[in-house]
Amino acid sequence: MFEKVLIANRGEIALRIHRACRDMGIRTVAVHSTADANAMHVRLADESVCIGPPPARDSYLNTAAILSAATITGAEAIHPGLGFLAENADFAATVEEHGFTFIGPSAEHIRLMGNKVAAKETASRLGIATVPGSAGAVRDLATAEAAARAIGYPVLIKASAGGGGRGMKVARERDELARMLPIAQNEAAAFFGSGDVYLERHLERPRHIEIQILGDGQGGIVHLGERDCSLQRSHQKVLEESPSPALNAAERDRLGALAVAALSELGYKSLGTLEFLYQDGGFFFIEMNTRIQVEHPVTEMITDIDLVLEQIRVAAGGDFEFSQRDVKFHGHAIECRINAENPVSFRPSPGKIVHYHPPGGLGVRVDSAVYHGYSIPPYYDSLVGKLIVHGKTRGECLMRLKRALDEFVIDGIETTVPLFQALVRQKEIIDGDYHIHWLEEYLARAAKS
Repeated sequence: MFEKVLIANRGEIALRIHRACRDMGIRTVAVHSTADANAMHVRLADESVCIGPPPARDSYLNTAAILSAATITGAEAIHPGLGFLAENADFAATVEEHGFTFIGPSAEHIRLMGNKVAAKETASRLGIATVPGSAGAVRDLATAEAAARAIGYPVLIKASAGGGGRGMKVARERDELARMLPIAQNEAAAFFGSGDVYLERHLERPRHIEIQILGDGQGGIVHLGERDCSLQRSHQKVLEESPSPALNAAERDRLGALAVAALSELGYKSLGTLEFLYQDGGFFFIEMNTRIQVEHPVTEMITDIDLVLEQIRVAAGGDFEFSQRDVKFHGHAIECRINAENPVSFRPSPGKIVHYHPPGGLGVRVDSAVYHGYSIPPYYDSLVGKLIVHGKTRGECLMRLKRALDEFVIDGIETTVPLFQALVRQKEIIDGDYHIHWLEEYLARAAKS
C-alpha cells in the first residue's frame, strides 16, 4: 500500500480523497492555488504545496507543477479526483513515466473511453446499443448537415473530449445547426482543449441511467448498481438517486451484466461509469467516465462500499475484497448538489459564508469542504457541497431529504437549497416520474408564474 498520496484536485472531492487515504493510514499531500490557501483539504492534509495562481490553467491544470510537488514531497501516487486532469490521458501517462502511480485507469483506457466518439465506437464493437449519431467528429457545417439529415432532427451536438454539459447544444433544424455548431466547438475547445464535436439523435423523453463498475485490470469486474441522474439543467446533473425508480430487477440485472461483459473484455482497471439514455425499455450507451463521479456517494450509501478506498486499493495492486455475489443493495439514497448560485437565475454567488450549519441525524451525510467563515472563490465551479440521504424505502428517503434541506443553513451567499426544497414537493419527483428535460420544463413554467 502507498505511504503517501498527492491529491491533484480541490474542494469537496479533495477532502473526500484525503479522508479515504487517512482511513487506510496513508499520508496526504494537498496541492492548491493561491486562492485555495485556506481550503479545508489544505488545512487537513499532512503536507501542502502551492502550485500557482488562481486560474486553473496555471495551477490545477499545470502538470509540471503537480509533478514537482509530488517529487519534493516524496509522494508515491497521484489521485486526480474529478474534472481538471482526471480524464487527461497524457497526464496519466506522464505521471507513470515519472515513476508515480496514477490512481485511475490506464492512459490507454482513458484515451479509448474518455473520447466520446471513440467510446461509442468501442461500445458498438462490444455489442452495446448506442444512440444513433455521426460516424465520427464533425468539423465543418457541410459534414454536420449531412450527418443530421441521416440521423434526423432534432440532433444534439456534443463535445468529443469531455462532458458535464460543456460543448453540448440542441439543433432542431438546419439553421439552428448552423448557429449552434461553432458555439459548441468553441466551448469544447475552451473547456477540453479540443474543439471536436459529434452529433447524436436528441431523444425527447429519456431517463439518464448510469452504472458504476470497478475493475482490477485482470478481467475482473464488479458492478455496484445504477444511479438515476435524470434531473438535469443545461445538461448538468442536479439530483441523483439509487436505485432508479424507473427500473425493475430484471432491467437492472440486464444493465449490470452488459456493463460487466463489456469492461471485462477491455481488462479495465479502476472505477468507471457507463452512462446510458433509457427510453421505452431500451438502453442506449452515450459515454463512459473513467474517474470517480460527483454522485458516487449514493452508491456508497446503498452498498456500504467505500468507492474511493477501493479505487486506491486497486491502484496499489490489491485484490478485490468482495465478489459480485457479495454486493448487496439496501434501501434508497438521493443526492442533491448544493451550488453557490441564485436558485432562480442560477447566477453564481461567490463570497464569504457567515453562518454554516449542515443537517445531521440518521441517514444524513454532507460532503462539503466549506466551513463557517470560508470564502467561496469565483474562479472554479460553484459546488458548495452534496447532501446525501438514505432511507429504507424511497418514501422514507424523500421525507428525510425534506427534513435535511429544512435544517441546512448557509448564510452570506445564495444557494440552490430553496430550489431543492421546492422540487421534493413536486408530484413528479415524489412519484419518480421525470425525465432529463423535466427540470428545465418545470423551471420555465415557474418563471412564467
